[in-house]
Amino acid sequence: MQLCVYFATNRGHEGPERFAPLRYGSRFSRDGMENLRFGRVLFDADDEQVRALLDQRRDHTGAGDGEALQDYLSKCVASSQRIECYRESIPDPQLNEQAQGQAVKLGSAALFAELQQDMQQGRDLMVLVHGFNVSWEEAVATAAAFEAMVNRAEPALDEGLPVKSVRVLLFTWPSDGAALPWASYKSDRADAHGTSGALGRALLKLRDQLHALGREVRQSSVRVRALRAAMAGLPNAEVERAIAQLEATELCGQKLHLLAHSMGNYVLQNALARVHEFSPGKQLPRLFDTVFLCAPDVDDDALEGSAPLARVHQVSQSVAIYHNRNDMALKMSDFTKGNPDRLGQGGAARPLLLHQKVYQVDCAALVTGLTQHSYYTNGLVARDIRLALSGLTPRERGLQGTGQAPNTWALVRRQA
Repeated sequence: MQLCVYFATNRGHEGPERFAPLRYGSRFSRDGMENLRFGRVLFDADDEQVRALLDQRRDHTGAGDGEALQDYLSKCVASSQRIECYRESIPDPQLNEQAQGQAVKLGSAALFAELQQDMQQGRDLMVLVHGFNVSWEEAVATAAAFEAMVNRAEPALDEGLPVKSVRVLLFTWPSDGAALPWASYKSDRADAHGTSGALGRALLKLRDQLHALGREVRQSSVRVRALRAAMAGLPNAEVERAIAQLEATELCGQKLHLLAHSMGNYVLQNALARVHEFSPGKQLPRLFDTVFLCAPDVDDDALEGSAPLARVHQVSQSVAIYHNRNDMALKMSDFTKGNPDRLGQGGAARPLLLHQKVYQVDCAALVTGLTQHSYYTNGLVARDIRLALSGLTPRERGLQGTGQAPNTWALVRRQA
């Protein structure tokens, strides 16, 4: 089988041709740390092996071993990847891109055009920002594995529940890919801070694209009214077919989401400052339906008051924090790197102070393994994310209130 992952990256390309790279490395683009490349990567995987890992059971999270699938797909990416980077051309980089009109060819425009067609087929779009210690191949594999897991139906559990199909767009930033306790982590933290401008630029491009689509929607509404008037004397069925064809072409009605994992949350919190810098007014633009903060490697008060990540509710309809007190990767961040009280371990320090859009999900009862850090890709946790994408409340998804606060919930073990 052939898999495809769409991406945006500020990693430097490897190989002689920047728009036809062999892979992307662990350093910033030579054009600057905020320079972005857009494209898709295709790679081959064994269909039977993928299906087996999607059905493989883990203790407590049940069917679907997303972490094992990541490991397998990473090897597939390394051995068979074919990168198609969207070419771009800006005649005068010193001038405003809009002022140069059709002379400008942007890779982001090509990416958004393809994804818009994809969404018109009924899929939502989720931007995935990975964390610390992730190579290019591992990042691509993570996006592919999570897309497969979040789209995996559980017939025995999901009967009568809404089904939502999701396409994952990977935002990947330079990560050393070496778990040296001090040097690598410090380097990645600096790279994550430097990357924030690139993610901010990507979010601003997304904002501009949404504004453009909004204009298309308004224009489409005008066209629909004109079409109804012009076809007033025709049979209703013929009118409705023509209108449905117009709306299918121009409107998708799907939703955008974002998931940040681990240190990807540190990238996000700094990116929001960049978005605010280039946004009019006091509020950030509404970009996403749901933002998922999974195993966030940020302070446990990062969503309070004027703290760096506290604006995240402004860019989304809801915010979900997934945490696990036994997360060994975050314990290492605590004990060896001077970063105590991680949001991804115990959740928010004071949940009652969080914005009403924000809630948290304790995953500790389901998570097993050595590091217990990438659990969002596994079984019932990935299923809970999928049900959240479908608009179900925590209670409708079968979560239990913890009693700590109205916005604190827990995933519970199911009987075998």
